[in-house]
Amino acid sequence: MSTFAESLDELGYALVPGLVAPADCTALAAAWSEAAVWRKRVVMQQHGFGRGEYRYFAYPLPPLVARLRRELYGELAPVANRWAEELRAPAEFPDSLEAYLSKCHAAGQTKPTPLVLRYEAGDYNCLHQDLYGAHVFPLQATVLLSEPGRDFTGGEFLLVEQRPRAQSRGSAVPLARGDAVVFPVRERPRRGTRGFHRVKLRHGVSTVRSGLRYTLGLIFHDAG
Repeated sequence: MSTFAESLDELGYALVPGLVAPADCTALAAAWSEAAVWRKRVVMQQHGFGRGEYRYFAYPLPPLVARLRRELYGELAPVANRWAEELRAPAEFPDSLEAYLSKCHAAGQTKPTPLVLRYEAGDYNCLHQDLYGAHVFPLQATVLLSEPGRDFTGGEFLLVEQRPRAQSRGSAVPLARGDAVVFPVRERPRRGTRGFHRVKLRHGVSTVRSGLRYTLGLIFHDAG
């Protein structure tokens, strides 16, 4: 976990190669046509979010999605609490996802936020942050479900860091099918000459040039 945490601290993101097996990637993408598993559909161009579509899973989550969310949360909670301390904010993230979601639900954030995004040729996702209420877990993950170069071209995952008193820094993160990228939802601490300061981030997807691109998004706080 140390190398993983070091990557988050240094680069602002960390890769988890091969987190989801190819067969499971296929199954998650195929769930797009199963209406019963979704609670909400969003057509991005109708809201100025870009072009494409995404759908939020309903509870109960598919077993694979629930397991990934639970296990990743357990790995990331120590990082989240350390970041909170470095930013002089309350370290309020319990060890288990179930305990954290209880806090979200008590505050009225009861809607599940894991989702699948679907992009066709010409689609893209504007730079944004996934904020759904007062409770925000500071890290999230995206898993690429399609094979670059075979299923689609273009569609790079983008991360832009807005540094204080400096120009923004952008990263295009290369992903293979089944790889996950973990990154900040809103901000992260960065060590400066006078201690830690806040660095804000936004993420998005560049224009898909051809084919179909599916991704799984794992957000750990629920929505109000």
